[in-house]
Amino acid sequence: MFASPAFAQAAAAPGGAASSLISFVPIVLIFVIMYVLMIRPQQKKVKEHRAMIEAVRRGDQVVTGGGLLGKVTKVADGEVEVELAPNVKVRVVKSTLTQVLSKTEPAANDA
Repeated sequence: MFASPAFAQAAAAPGGAASSLISFVPIVLIFVIMYVLMIRPQQKKVKEHRAMIEAVRRGDQVVTGGGLLGKVTKVADGEVEVELAPNVKVRVVKSTLTQVLSKTEPAANDA
């Protein structure tokens, strides 16, 4: 009815090192799949957002993290000044900008 302690303790399988490596493969495979499906696309999205933030210029229409729409009037190191309405300007941290709706054209150099 009850298993004796001798039966409960199984002997080690021959080729212990090879079988432990084979049992480790699914864990590595799961990590690779998670990297390809989740981590890598998120890193790409962060890189694109950083490039968008660096390219913000005066005159661009932007959306802030709070959902406010406005026009950039001044760009500083870590912040921008956004005009929400006539004579209503707010300073916003650059990283909270979520989208650039319309970009201004660069000034043409007529020589």
